[in-house]
Amino acid sequence: MTESNYDEIMQVLCDRLSSLTNSNVQITPETNLISQLSIDSIKLLNLIMEIEDAFDVSIPINALTDVQTVRELVDLVYKIKSAS
Repeated sequence: MTESNYDEIMQVLCDRLSSLTNSNVQITPETNLISQLSIDSIKLLNLIMEIEDAFDVSIPINALTDVQTVRELVDLVYKIKSAS
């Protein structure tokens, strides 16, 4: 995968997150999913399903335990996509 793939994943996730949340928080790589965007477990599961469909990957639920920021989520998706 190339840098453009990483940037594409970042852009898609930021777009999806902004549509999922009703907050006016500007979404950056450092944005915290829970404290700043109020992503609860239901929203997170919906987001994961959208990510899996968009990037044709399977994200194990236990892999999300360490994900707190947008960048960490992008890193996880990028890592899974690179391995497939």
